[in-house]
Amino acid sequence: MRVYCVVHERNAGPGVFGRFPIWIPGEQPTPSLEDVDALLIFGGSMHVDQNDEHRWMSPEKEFIRDALERGTPILGVCLGSQLLAEAAGARPHRMEEPEIGWYEIEITEAGAADPVVGPLAPSAELFEWHHYAAPLPPGAVELARTPGSLQAFRIEGRPAWGLQFHAEVTRENLFSWLGGWDDAEARFTDFDPDEIRAASELRIEEQNEIGRQLAARFLAQAARTVS
Repeated sequence: MRVYCVVHERNAGPGVFGRFPIWIPGEQPTPSLEDVDALLIFGGSMHVDQNDEHRWMSPEKEFIRDALERGTPILGVCLGSQLLAEAAGARPHRMEEPEIGWYEIEITEAGAADPVVGPLAPSAELFEWHHYAAPLPPGAVELARTPGSLQAFRIEGRPAWGLQFHAEVTRENLFSWLGGWDDAEARFTDFDPDEIRAASELRIEEQNEIGRQLAARFLAQAARTVS
């Protein structure tokens, strides 16, 4: 199965989800969807509404819309989930309070029955880092939530899932994000990077195993779609 990763920043790639060909919008030619069986779309420090600041974003959005219309299996993470939600008709927006750190994520009744998210039920503590969130797209199913935002959804009739949480992130990449705190938008918040680092030391290995299993479930669903 030909799996492509859409990577927006080099330290925000597929992590524990696996090793696959990577497309970096703005640096590399857009792959042909004829050559793609499944897409993994990851995060980045940029925001979903910054088309003017990042000229590659509009072509990427068109690529994602085309993939969704074709029925290409898609798993979007953080920014990737927001781009997927927008392609499906939602309007992502800046949150009043970002979510950065470890959060208890509630799995909905529909989420518990979902083949990708279901094993996380009834809840899981997972890593977040986002200033924007997406509402539920039209015709989509809410799979997970925190009090602050939608955390996972599936687009009905399409093999497409969005995850707001960072189940993919490795210890190395997470700590590189924290190491860049003073240059990140997060520096304007009241979150404490040292507290997040200490919590991450305790939790990242468990989450890494959750992430590997989650990715494997998505890829199994994708394989059924393309077989």
